[in-house]
Amino acid sequence: MTAHSAVQLAFDGAGIDGSLFTSITDFAKATKWLNTPLDLWTNAGLAVFAVLMIVGWWNARRRDTAAMAVALAAPVSVGTAFAVAEVIKKFVAEVRPCYSLPHDYFVSACPAPNDYAFPSGHTTVATATVAALFLLDRRLAVIATAFAMFEGFTRVYLGDHYPHDVIGAAVIAMPVAYVTSVALRRWAAGLVGSLRQGALQPLLTAGPSGVHAAR
Repeated sequence: MTAHSAVQLAFDGAGIDGSLFTSITDFAKATKWLNTPLDLWTNAGLAVFAVLMIVGWWNARRRDTAAMAVALAAPVSVGTAFAVAEVIKKFVAEVRPCYSLPHDYFVSACPAPNDYAFPSGHTTVATATVAALFLLDRRLAVIATAFAMFEGFTRVYLGDHYPHDVIGAAVIAMPVAYVTSVALRRWAAGLVGSLRQGALQPLLTAGPSGVHAAR
């Protein structure tokens, strides 16, 4: 037996927190009026994190080069965290709750069997954004945290993921995004400084800098 197959056999999502998952989906069943709004939000809500990164970039135009480097690194950090999570998802290959707990209530349609559950991709994006913004603007990071928690809840409420899929996504994404942002702030600062003096100056500078890189 390979390590991959051993992980697949050992990682039984329903056995980890299936009862909590059922409690949340029972709540979804009791609040059917909320099903459609949250179903629409769970994907559309990801745009909020993109907007927060754009706001971070816009504000960084009036700050120093280190802040702009972090702002430009944010989407790269989120993408890196998502890529790492996808590799882990393929390795763990945890089946979705709709296959393990077919009698539970599900708002979302059951995806293909090879569309695995752990970790939650939506939550990965959300929590990676929190970590990426933490180095840039703590106020934006706090806002992102609130939306990330709500995003994680919707993933379980709709029946797409177990609670541990959401928690695991945060545990994976936040350190990866944070370390990536720190590394890019250091390695890309010189390049960003040069770009701020060149043709991209209007996009990267909007006034006197000198404000601290983190708030």
